[in-house]
Amino acid sequence: MEVGVTALSVNVNKIAWLRNSRAGARPSVLEAARTAIAAGAHGITVHPRPDQRHIRPADVEALAALLAAEAPQVEFNIEGNPAAGPRDNGYPGFDRLVETARPDQATLVPDADAQLTSDHGWDLSDPAADRFVREVAARYRGWGVRVSLFMDPAEEQIARAKDCGADRVELYTGPYADLVERRGLDHPETHACRETYARAACYAGEIGLGVNAGHDLNLDNLAAFVAVGGIAEVSIGHALIADALDMGLSTAVRRYLDALAAGAARG
Repeated sequence: MEVGVTALSVNVNKIAWLRNSRAGARPSVLEAARTAIAAGAHGITVHPRPDQRHIRPADVEALAALLAAEAPQVEFNIEGNPAAGPRDNGYPGFDRLVETARPDQATLVPDADAQLTSDHGWDLSDPAADRFVREVAARYRGWGVRVSLFMDPAEEQIARAKDCGADRVELYTGPYADLVERRGLDHPETHACRETYARAACYAGEIGLGVNAGHDLNLDNLAAFVAVGGIAEVSIGHALIADALDMGLSTAVRRYLDALAAGAARG
């Protein structure tokens, strides 16, 4: 990867979601991961939820084995709520998944079980949340796993993330993507929003945190976003897989890598 270019981690949840709609094995999560890696992806992301509506525990185990055997240079990132414990449907709990798979990175997300998709970061001003995240971060780091916290672009919260023992934050980019869709890239509100993320990324870097980003990033808004600078990695699933229906997965991955390179050039 070129110096200064943001890494791309491809979220394969939607591949599993399509597979799970039928009682079969197609499309294959493993083959999708192989294709993305061959096209240049720097990482593979999964977000296994307790209801197992897409990625399942067996997928986590299989992907960990695949990456270790075939692509040890590719990052494995597991997202989820560490408060999600074992369920009667066979979900072993998020802790167990991380302990068993030992991914390169665990991204901690404050999702409820029935939540459609991630839509807010941690509120670490809550003493109970602060205490819980500290405990989880220490445990995961003890397993050799880098810890990233899903956060809104608020400097006070980012400072708390550092105090809790996080290695990185993942900035929740849903509000930015929504503004681009409603107002366009050049609208003053969009510029102001992007500047909020630029300040947050800069501040995180100043206090020693790596910065990831994700949620609703796509080919229309990605280059302009990463041009704010300081973004180490983006995790993209829904938009990239949707684009793959039109252009094929390999081409879609390459288009997103091109957008990241264009963003780096702008920055």
